[in-house]
Amino acid sequence: MSVQASLDQQWARISGRLKDEVGETAYRSWLKPLTVEDFIGGQVRIVVPTRFMRDWIRTHYADRIRALWTGENPGVQSVEIVVAPPRGDASLGGALSTLPRGAANGLDAGPLADGATVPLPAYDDGDAGSSLNGAAEAPALPAFIAGNGLGEERDDVSALLDPRFTFENFVVGKPNELAFAAARRVADASAVTFNPLFLYGGVGLGKTHLMHAIAWHIRKKDPARRVIYLSAEKFMYQFIRALRYKDTMAFKEQFRSVDVLMIDDVQFISGKDSTQEEFFHTFNALVDQNRQVIISADKSPSDLEGMEERLRSRLGWGLVADIHPTTYELRLGILQSKAEQMRVQIPQKVLEFLAHKITSNVRELEGALNRIVAHAELVGRAITLESSQEVLHDLLRASNRRVTIEEIQKKVAEHYNIRLADMSSARRARAVARPRQVAMYLSKQLTARSLPEIGRKFGDRDHTTVMHAVRKVEELCATDPTFFEDVELLRRMLEG
Repeated sequence: MSVQASLDQQWARISGRLKDEVGETAYRSWLKPLTVEDFIGGQVRIVVPTRFMRDWIRTHYADRIRALWTGENPGVQSVEIVVAPPRGDASLGGALSTLPRGAANGLDAGPLADGATVPLPAYDDGDAGSSLNGAAEAPALPAFIAGNGLGEERDDVSALLDPRFTFENFVVGKPNELAFAAARRVADASAVTFNPLFLYGGVGLGKTHLMHAIAWHIRKKDPARRVIYLSAEKFMYQFIRALRYKDTMAFKEQFRSVDVLMIDDVQFISGKDSTQEEFFHTFNALVDQNRQVIISADKSPSDLEGMEERLRSRLGWGLVADIHPTTYELRLGILQSKAEQMRVQIPQKVLEFLAHKITSNVRELEGALNRIVAHAELVGRAITLESSQEVLHDLLRASNRRVTIEEIQKKVAEHYNIRLADMSSARRARAVARPRQVAMYLSKQLTARSLPEIGRKFGDRDHTTVMHAVRKVEELCATDPTFFEDVELLRRMLEG
């Protein structure tokens, strides 16, 4: 009998013992793909398909394999676990084509922290079931092998990056300065400084912009670094496909061999237990190897409902940076930057009007600006405050609630940069008196309050003072176009 045949017989008996010890599912996932290559100088050489599988076998099974083999053959002094060289093409796709098909019943074992294994649930294959369960011809490789990477290799699942979303195009203000600074630090750093970086904030506040900007910067600075950027939804989709095609080892190898993993909208996997399990182990594997992980969500880690406690804890390990709702100044800066990029001249009053009125998120703000510009170009009409209000009537539709005097005072004080307390103070300086008169005028125009009631809201002033303010504002509106535009801007903001 040849040496190889003897080795194969010994391995058949050893693998049978291992199967009895670890169970059918774990055996098919981790041990069945092993093949014996040779026996030289007292060392048995065993080949596995991937680096991840090699590391897992070395950690959890190598000692037991060596002990069983020594019992079978006293001449065996050590067992070496190595990765098989790729067949054919040297790309990852070629290497992955050697992976085992896995369990016929659609189950795969997910590693637990203590080294045990737990089967992950099977997913319905639909009409593909017959071709996956015992057919002679294996199906094509899963789609996640042929992604569109950021570097030269086309071997990951990264989503396409938006060329507009760069650090240079990101407008920084007080609400997002921490998140921006953290993103720049991660993108510039050659070593991991905090892991993970967790960005969170409401819809349309710039999380995805910063994620894309980090990926673009790393690609430009160090093209050799392997980066995967994708949404949590796509991560789950790829995981389900890997289960469907019985190729979870390729999935694990794909995600755990990158330099930077970026997952957007991680809240999507809340309540998805199997996906959370896989993401948890992927996260731990990358952090243990000192690889950078960047996550975004709409809530902080501690507030993510439907997420396992251990995963919430891991997500909060590094730096958690929140992006607050935009301020008026930041919204105005974004609009000005956007107008410059579009190379369109837009009246400052229109930009101020939009910054005041559209406060929900940046996407809606930019969308409103795009509509105004598109309307002007298609219709050939100049961009004015009136035309902008017409184009955006659905966004600016007045709410059912009535405007209050307190709201008018606050808005006018913000517009003229005076203290709210000055609305009811005794100060008579023009810089204070004129805005106060404007607020009285708007209170008369926009509320159903009587003149005495309005006067009482402005420091218990007499109704004749309110009447004088109304007449004065009307006169100035008739003679001073700039003043009229200011008052109209305030009125439109309060009405809409």
